[in-house]
Amino acid sequence: MRSRFFTFISLLISFLLGGLLVYLLLMETPLFQKGVYNYVNNGVVSCDDEVTIDETGISLSVGKVYDSVVMIENIQGTTLDSTGSGFIYKKDDQYGYIMTNQHVVAGASSIVVVMSNNEEVEGRVLGSDPYLDLAVVRIPVDAVYAVATLGNSDGTNLGDTIFTVGAPLGYEYRGSITRGTMSGKNRLVTVDVSTTADYVMKVLQVDAAVNRGNSGGPLCNINGEVIGVISLKLVDDDIEGMGFAIPIEDAMTYVDSLEKGEAIERPLMGVTMANVSDTYLLLQNGITLDENISSGVVVISVSGGAEMAGLQKGDVIVKMNDEVVPNAAYLKYFLFKHAPGDVVTVTYYRDGAEHQTDITLTKSEN
Repeated sequence: MRSRFFTFISLLISFLLGGLLVYLLLMETPLFQKGVYNYVNNGVVSCDDEVTIDETGISLSVGKVYDSVVMIENIQGTTLDSTGSGFIYKKDDQYGYIMTNQHVVAGASSIVVVMSNNEEVEGRVLGSDPYLDLAVVRIPVDAVYAVATLGNSDGTNLGDTIFTVGAPLGYEYRGSITRGTMSGKNRLVTVDVSTTADYVMKVLQVDAAVNRGNSGGPLCNINGEVIGVISLKLVDDDIEGMGFAIPIEDAMTYVDSLEKGEAIERPLMGVTMANVSDTYLLLQNGITLDENISSGVVVISVSGGAEMAGLQKGDVIVKMNDEVVPNAAYLKYFLFKHAPGDVVTVTYYRDGAEHQTDITLTKSEN
């Protein structure tokens, strides 16, 4: 009996001593440390600062821009033809000024602007341009509830959070927010202006959902600043999970002219042209190319600066200055970076030999 008693006492003392040792070890090195992480010999390293999670999401940023966003109804005759979005980028003593896409207002006999508080006012298109896909619409200043803050897309990095505000699919879904990330910058995307795939635009690429009706709405950074103008014109029906926007700094370059209703002044080279791939058009004009030429722009006829510089029918333009010209859409894009009076160096092929010439650009009358 006494042996059992001493055995019990020994076990109890061992248990107490073991518990005391564990307690002392835990006091020396806490098991859970708030916000503190260490090396664990697995290659993962983190900082010693406290980690916090922002539960507010982007709601505060959305609030900064939300009331500046409008829905635009394109009325043709007495019928609602289409809807889009826009945002108020400035106001003066009399008017508020809305930026949107040219294709949102194209062909409209009248414009109805639906504000964030559901008030409807008549809008007037001051100016628009199909190559920029931009337009400016004016409304009475009394209807303006808020003006968007403009940012700069250059300050946004790949992977940064962005969001859009707009009216996808029309009136019922106006004021919708979509969130995503900046997926790409300085993308060159081929679009249709007067004919198929006849122009190239430099755009921002995002993965936020962009639907019909979002066109013309703002693309915003995490601070609620507008960094781009959404354009559904740039999205093919087969493309999913990709949206595009015109950088706001590019749009603002032309806004003064659009507000005044002035045509955007663009230069002319003095050529009519076709792509190397336009076999039927080349045959119609009696032009046969060297089989080694696979890309470029074929000169169909010349006038003005191009004629004075010595270009001829059948020449194949492959470069403008240092920019490679794969087709006519890219040639227009590079050309429209210049102004009338500028001189550009054109590299071209004639009879299998490479040549260069300088062309003085003239002013377009159209």
